[in-house]
Amino acid sequence: MPNQSDQLNGVFQALADPTRRAVLQRLSRGATSVSELARPFAMALPSFSQHLDVLEGCGLVSSQKRGRVRTYRLMSKRLHMAEDWLHTRRELWEKRFDQLDDFLQREKDKQP
Repeated sequence: MPNQSDQLNGVFQALADPTRRAVLQRLSRGATSVSELARPFAMALPSFSQHLDVLEGCGLVSSQKRGRVRTYRLMSKRLHMAEDWLHTRRELWEKRFDQLDDFLQREKDKQP
């Protein structure tokens, strides 16, 4: 089973592609069939399906097949994992910038 770091790497790799981000944006409005998801993109269905495979492989989406129709839905758990990671980094950098600001202010106050 992949560890959290590997899972996070997969999420960020998937999010690096604009097509996949657009698919996730569309899925945020609800589950959708492959044909509906592929409609706005100028690419062959097999190529588009590779994007869906990447998204499903890293856990950002799940699919279900009923008859001949495959439907995808957004899985928010991995998005929350990425959001938590980014939030932690943001807090760290804000703290560091506050410390730098304090230091610079003290140095400025020392000057005659």
